[in-house]
Amino acid sequence: MAKFKKSSNSKEVPAVSTASLPDIIFMLLFFFMSVTTMKEVTYMVDIKVPTATELQSLEKKNLVRFIYVGKPLAQYRSTHGSETQVQLDDAFADVSLIESYVVDQRSAMPENDQSKLTVALKVDKETKMGVVTDIKQALRRAYALKITYAATPGNVY
Repeated sequence: MAKFKKSSNSKEVPAVSTASLPDIIFMLLFFFMSVTTMKEVTYMVDIKVPTATELQSLEKKNLVRFIYVGKPLAQYRSTHGSETQVQLDDAFADVSLIESYVVDQRSAMPENDQSKLTVALKVDKETKMGVVTDIKQALRRAYALKITYAATPGNVY
């Protein structure tokens, strides 16, 4: 029978293989790229959207343009006051600029999608209805006739 002899060098730990390390790194990179959403707009107004019971989700979000309406956040109150403001993209705007904003947004879209443009109004629930009516009139003049209102699910009563 053969005898096995233990050598004194056999107690060393083998080196860790790093061959699969790039694969793991790329898997993590792709995972985080797929689950991360990019923030499109910096909110400059305080918006507490109303609650509603009959809600529908927007199917094609690339056809939606948002108009934010509410009181300015604390850091903007010194320059813009505390009255209700309209925010288009990342800037405060007057209601009279909504028409040109919609025309610019529509012209930036592909031609076959221009008629499908939807304007979503994210309006603070404390906003006076007169401001919303003025916005709707400006949208009507710009032929943006598909309007949705943002709301959160919940009991109305």
